[in-house]
Amino acid sequence: MSTQDEKFMQSALKLAAKGIGSVEPNPAVGAVIVKAGQLVGKGYHKAFGGPHAEVNAIDDCRKLGVKPDGATMYITLEPCSHQGKTGPCTDAIIDARLARVVVATRDPSAHANGKGIERLQQAGIEVEVGLCEAEARQLNAPFLKYASTGKCWVVLKWAQSLDGKMAYAEQAPERRWISNELSRKDAHKLRRRVGAIVVGINTIMRDDPMLTPRPAKGRKPIRVVLDNSLRIPLKSRLLRTPKASPILIYTREASAGVNPKHAERIAKRGAEVLAYGETNGASNLPFLLDELGRRGVQQVLVEGGVQVLTSFLKAGLADEVCVYVASKILGAQGAVYMGEPMAALVEEIGLRHVEIKVFDDDLRLTGRLVD
Repeated sequence: MSTQDEKFMQSALKLAAKGIGSVEPNPAVGAVIVKAGQLVGKGYHKAFGGPHAEVNAIDDCRKLGVKPDGATMYITLEPCSHQGKTGPCTDAIIDARLARVVVATRDPSAHANGKGIERLQQAGIEVEVGLCEAEARQLNAPFLKYASTGKCWVVLKWAQSLDGKMAYAEQAPERRWISNELSRKDAHKLRRRVGAIVVGINTIMRDDPMLTPRPAKGRKPIRVVLDNSLRIPLKSRLLRTPKASPILIYTREASAGVNPKHAERIAKRGAEVLAYGETNGASNLPFLLDELGRRGVQQVLVEGGVQVLTSFLKAGLADEVCVYVASKILGAQGAVYMGEPMAALVEEIGLRHVEIKVFDDDLRLTGRLVD
């Protein structure tokens, strides 16, 4: 494949990235159509349940008054060949009479896994696979992990000051957050990307959060509370809003000292109580992630606090971190120092594919713990 091929695939990858945060649990996919060396159509998957990238690119081509027959399409992921919320993209490609399709990477899902490529080849279309594959796999790493293994992609997210403090020592309305408004708005986009949001009971007791994406539109991630002793107050905002999104309280079995009557009261509020058994000193988190995976949760966002974040790191269960750093040194005005619990980590942890974005005076650092 030529340098021109790579240029057009890079254009498709940039388009695909626009769908992140709107298409989940579907993958983010981009497509461009090229005829006689000119880009004549482009599209990406914009929203879950909506038309896929291939269909949007074909429609765009026709809107420009160009017939797609004989052209080449560059797609960031193998096109689907099954009937889902939309029709098979392979049928749309065949009907458009495209001559060549360049695919960045295969879709390992059970309903795909080469079937889309085979369908196009059977129709006489030339198919090439593997151009810019590393970039395409990085773009859809959460989807590909879940499709291949059934296991959740875990994102650890927190906000901190320059001196590593996660909160103000004394809460007040004007000092509720360390990060600025733009950072918090971005964090809500992250919430809309995931299928579950996890916090510890101390976060519930201290901050009384609702754990919902705002504005409340699109997906309703499961709100998960790690509450070993089942201490969550019935008056908490989370239990007062069961219709906002599902609630899962993760606790020990009643035989471990948990009050079964309180569990019944919680259930009456519309929440589910999920109990784990004896772990013999091992982490109880893999059981939770396996259960979420069985429920179709592709991505999990862990919002803390610091003990919970450290527990996921110690257990080797994190795939990605997202840290909002405020340009503040809180000193004695700050509380919850990141360094103390994380000092329990025996080995250093290096991040890969690091990206930094600035939100006014804040910055956001994201990085992955896996390739």
